[in-house]
Amino acid sequence: MNNLEQELRRAAEAIRSAQALLIAAGAGMGVDSGLPDFRGPEGFWKAYPPFHGRKFSDLSTPHWFRTDPGLAWGFFGHRLNLYRAAIPHAGFQILRRWAERMPLGYFIFTSNVDGQFQKAGFPSERILECHGSIHHLQCSTPCLNHVWPADSLQMDVDQTTIRTESQTPACLECGEIARPNILMFHDRSWVDDRSEEQARRYKAWLRKFDPAQLVVIEMGAGLAVPSVRYESECSGGRLIRINPRDPATPEDGISLPLGALAGLRRLDEIL
Repeated sequence: MNNLEQELRRAAEAIRSAQALLIAAGAGMGVDSGLPDFRGPEGFWKAYPPFHGRKFSDLSTPHWFRTDPGLAWGFFGHRLNLYRAAIPHAGFQILRRWAERMPLGYFIFTSNVDGQFQKAGFPSERILECHGSIHHLQCSTPCLNHVWPADSLQMDVDQTTIRTESQTPACLECGEIARPNILMFHDRSWVDDRSEEQARRYKAWLRKFDPAQLVVIEMGAGLAVPSVRYESECSGGRLIRINPRDPATPEDGISLPLGALAGLRRLDEIL
């Protein structure tokens, strides 16, 4: 039996013996659904050729909504359309089956703003989106700490220039341009009320049991913005890290150098 097989069996046993499950997910979780993870400038340029020479962090900043709304909503409108069209891969349903068997329940901690867990059938009250959601809007100023759904928003985007061809959305209160309720780079105007309410539910759930009863399955969480990795390691649970590029774990963690879907399928076969 090779080392990977041994680690897979260790991970399966950790899941089997756990009473509670924390699902932790970064951008790599969506790759198997056909979503880009924007890893490094080459990955970003591949997804958005018109922005060659720029970084993801250059485009994902709030100042564009003031200085060039057509560019800002072209970029985020394209992402909104992409996430709406994506179909969650089979790994989401594997996780649901495991999660629903846990005697003490489960929670999802994700830096993804794509709404794929909700689309896969996970209830919203069990999800913490630490960087917000593209499916909700806020004022770009902001005039009030108000967040509202983007369900009715339709954005037509020129695929050549990645600029919007639609009227940009406005704040429901003051009429200023609206923006996605996403924590961006150099962002001092993010309204975090929705994510803070999710965080309160998450922390209340963690207080219900001993950390020794918890298993953490982390997928696709990179090092560049380590929000998910930090939470996984600080939760106190037994960590299973599924990551093809950065699989290293602290002592006693279980490292699986696989993509999210491949890792989940291998574990499901053993279980």
